Amino acid sequence: MLELLKWEVLMKFIKFGAVGISGIAVDFGITYLCKEILRIQKYVANAIGFTTAASTNYILNRIWTFHSTDPAIFLQYSKFLIISLVGLGINTLVLWILVSRYKMRFYLSKLIAVAVVMIWNFLANYFFTFRG
Repeated sequence: MLELLKWEVLMKFIKFGAVGISGIAVDFGITYLCKEILRIQKYVANAIGFTTAASTNYILNRIWTFHSTDPAIFLQYSKFLIISLVGLGINTLVLWILVSRYKMRFYLSKLIAVAVVMIWNFLANYFFTFRG
């Protein structure tokens, strides 16, 4: 656990956060396109936006955040997607609770859900996907 307090890990978390910001733009953009323009059901639109953002985040995190040169890209991407799918479940649950139970606005709830999932995603990817 002390490993998480190192400067190098903090820098990776900051980079992960920066990549996450770009992912938020992709996520919200695709979700908006699917929900508002294509009229896809809001939770399905959320899943599409989230999954698209996860894929772009994998590429950026592999190259920039974790500097991975692992030749087993398919295996690494699969691990990243599994973590993202668990994150999607967490995201959808938080979103559903905030929208359905607490009557919060959809996009504000989505932003909160993204923040919760960021912590899960960083820790899981740090210890599982990009562990060299």
